[in-house]
Amino acid sequence: MNHLLSECHYKCAKSLIAKQTIENLDRLPSLEPMAKLRSLLSSCLLSVTVSIVLLQVPSRVHSVTLKSDVEALQALMQAVDPVSIVRYSYLHSWDFAFDPCEAAGLFQGIVCTFPADKSANRIMAIDLDPAGYDGFLTASIGNLTELTSLRISKNNFRGPIPETIDNLQKLTRLSLTQNLFTGRIPQGIINLKHLQILDLSQNHLSSKIPADITTLRSLVQLSLSNNALSGRIPDLSALWQLSTLDLSSNNLDGIVPNLPMNLRKLSLSHNVLSGHLSPVSVLQHLTVLDLSDNRFAGLIRQEILTLPLVERLNVSNNQFTEMEPLPYPREGLQLRVLDAHANRLRGHLPISLVNIANLSSIDLSHNHFSGRIPLEYGAKLGSSWKSLLLEDNFLIGNLPPQFINGTVAVRANIAHNCLRCPPNIRFCRGGQRPNSECVGQHDHSN
Repeated sequence: MNHLLSECHYKCAKSLIAKQTIENLDRLPSLEPMAKLRSLLSSCLLSVTVSIVLLQVPSRVHSVTLKSDVEALQALMQAVDPVSIVRYSYLHSWDFAFDPCEAAGLFQGIVCTFPADKSANRIMAIDLDPAGYDGFLTASIGNLTELTSLRISKNNFRGPIPETIDNLQKLTRLSLTQNLFTGRIPQGIINLKHLQILDLSQNHLSSKIPADITTLRSLVQLSLSNNALSGRIPDLSALWQLSTLDLSSNNLDGIVPNLPMNLRKLSLSHNVLSGHLSPVSVLQHLTVLDLSDNRFAGLIRQEILTLPLVERLNVSNNQFTEMEPLPYPREGLQLRVLDAHANRLRGHLPISLVNIANLSSIDLSHNHFSGRIPLEYGAKLGSSWKSLLLEDNFLIGNLPPQFINGTVAVRANIAHNCLRCPPNIRFCRGGQRPNSECVGQHDHSN
């Protein structure tokens, strides 16, 4: 109690309120010393309470955030249709009657710096919620020169990406995915040397990928998928830190260029790429490889099938005609999912697939395979193979026993072939080809 009174008396004595309180008490000689102390304590607690309340109220007096940063935030908000700023969204919390960096509970989605030298606060990150904001990304964004992260994904921002983006020299993350941006990728983006994540996917960007994008040596993730980019993919081998590259669903053509050796995820699907796959076959760190829906042709080489860490390989919807066999069992391969459907693969089903120990899902449907289903396939079905799709080929003959007694847990389809396939067999549902389509497919078995 004495310690509390002493501390409170010290704080109050340094304030005008405390001074006045003591003077008033001294004018009351009739009060006992303990009564004086109680009165002093009440005055002190009142003063502290008032001080705490005042500290919790956002200041309207003056801004401690750099004026140009505040103006840039105002311009960003003004470029958004007010109708799309719904209640409880981040932008709905922005109230410029208060300082953006000092107002507790306001300006959601904003992160500030607070310099130790007491200079003006700066905006260092903008991370807007996916509230469906409809508007433009103002050129004033380039004034936020301390910005390290800009994420406005999953909204309806439209128009071009402003060229002033190249002023944001400290950016490490730029994510504008799932908006309606149009035009080209700003050339000045190559000046953002600290950029680690660049995600412009799912917009309406056109033109070519800037050749100088290879100067962004800090990139670890580059996603430009689901746009309307055209032309050739530039040589990206200099991006030695890049681990994820997604250029899928564009109009990119030509051959696959040299690629970063440390890539772990590569998707080039849904383009018009062609030529050989040598630049891919040397990427020993890949775990996911998607080359589907292009114009690759010829042989699927074993170098692609045996990339040591690839778990999912998709080469479907191309023009491949042959799959190179694997000469011996491959115990160390991580491949679990192989999708090669909708090609022009011919000949017998590749028996060597049973040599890939971890393989569990195979799709070879919609090709031109002929001959019998190997007995080795039957042995794998229901043990390590959980999904086997062979429909829409020209397979003939009787089924391996495991296909007839298949378990419910196995997913398989052998419809629309030239097989002797009883209609009561679950995997045969859908029927077989008419005899006219099976002319020339001979079964020489007993």
